[in-house]
Amino acid sequence: MATRTKLVAKRSSKYLEDALYKRLFREGSSPESVRRELDDFLKSRKRVFKWEVGVTIRKLRDRKRFRPALKLSETMARRGMNLTVSDQAIRLDLVAKARGVASAEEYFINLPEPAKHHLTYGALLNCYCKELMPDKAEALMEKMKELKFASSPMAYNSLMTLYTKTNQPEKVPSIIQEMKTNDVLPDCYTYNVWMRALAAINDISSVERVIEEMKRDGRVTADWTTYSNLASIFVDAGMFQKAEEALKELEKRNMDNDLRAYQFLITLYGRTGNLVEVHRIWRFLKLAHPKMANISYLNMIQVLVNLKDLPGAEACFKDWESKCSTYDIRVANAMIRAYAKEGMLDKAEAVKKRAKMRGARLNAKTWEIFMEYYLNKGDMKMAHWCADRAIKKGRSHGRIWVPPREVIRAIMAYFEENKDVAGAENFIELLQKVVNDLEAEVFEALVRTYAAAGKNSPGMRRRLKMENAVVSEATEKLLDIVCVE
Repeated sequence: MATRTKLVAKRSSKYLEDALYKRLFREGSSPESVRRELDDFLKSRKRVFKWEVGVTIRKLRDRKRFRPALKLSETMARRGMNLTVSDQAIRLDLVAKARGVASAEEYFINLPEPAKHHLTYGALLNCYCKELMPDKAEALMEKMKELKFASSPMAYNSLMTLYTKTNQPEKVPSIIQEMKTNDVLPDCYTYNVWMRALAAINDISSVERVIEEMKRDGRVTADWTTYSNLASIFVDAGMFQKAEEALKELEKRNMDNDLRAYQFLITLYGRTGNLVEVHRIWRFLKLAHPKMANISYLNMIQVLVNLKDLPGAEACFKDWESKCSTYDIRVANAMIRAYAKEGMLDKAEAVKKRAKMRGARLNAKTWEIFMEYYLNKGDMKMAHWCADRAIKKGRSHGRIWVPPREVIRAIMAYFEENKDVAGAENFIELLQKVVNDLEAEVFEALVRTYAAAGKNSPGMRRRLKMENAVVSEATEKLLDIVCVE
């Protein structure tokens, strides 16, 4: 009997090691690798348990891999896997995120009547709220009330979140009152969004009354997110002492050593300016999570830099470098920015060099940091070169980066001052690869550059017309000179 038990346990252990979600993420979580692994699995037609598919879809959703999650859901349903009421709501949410709200509406309409229950209605309502569609959200909410589907706090929470995001926080208290009238028990999220709405209308005293009401009610226990929310509100209001009191409560309620709770503690103590507490929480975080993710180091370095603790940031960065398996350019950029702000160009360049040697891909943000450094130093030649690199890096990584308007203006002024027509033309050509419509002032600067260089461009007026660039009267006078053949 004991031998058989061990054999079953061994088989179960092997099965769990080969679980579907592990297969999909064994090459990393990039969209390409996940899609490739999923396609290979679906082609193999290997059998899996339904719970395994559900876990995999959840993990894909958590990583915002909505299209693969939807493909898996649809394929397994076609192969005969039954959908529960919860599965249908999840499918609707995935359809909205992968194909848009219109497709989600179509999916909902085509559901059989028994499948149009409170979960699918709630999922559609959540879609409307996330896409900031108040008219459709309010109409659907009324329908849910008629059908008695608004008996949980989830629907009300979605609607209140919509109002806070559309700058209508004053509507939230009436929603709360309606919940009370209908005896809908609030949850932690309800209290959080309620407090946020009151803070948005600068009613901090009412925020404090809400937390007291929550304590008196006793039916909902405040968790660490409640006190994180409260502390953030106090920080925004400049009430640092009350913020730190809330942070102490947050720490008490983080019984499970939630990584996010530590992140909030570090960030919010940083915003109160309490460096001692930042370092204390960091020590606790390292004990609770010895194998920390890159994002934890990134957050800590940024907080230390903001608190002017450069030695602390350097020590944290060196600790990360000694342990990281993947050299995350975001963490390197945080240190590069810290050095650049302090005028330590040599150290910033050294980090950039190490990042390349360790296999990190410099991105647009890396070059933007150096661009800002050279702009502050008045070195426009290098600022232009860095901006050029940033634009090209952004395009090559599929993440378009465009220089701020004032930077474009400064670079064009540099070309004008140096009578550099070729440089101006090349810069505009590059900008047009990432910007659909350049502002007229860019072309006005180009005309001035031609005029300063004493060069002609007979087709300039036609070009400006094609670009829909309406120029000033002063530029029109220069065009009389520049357009001469």
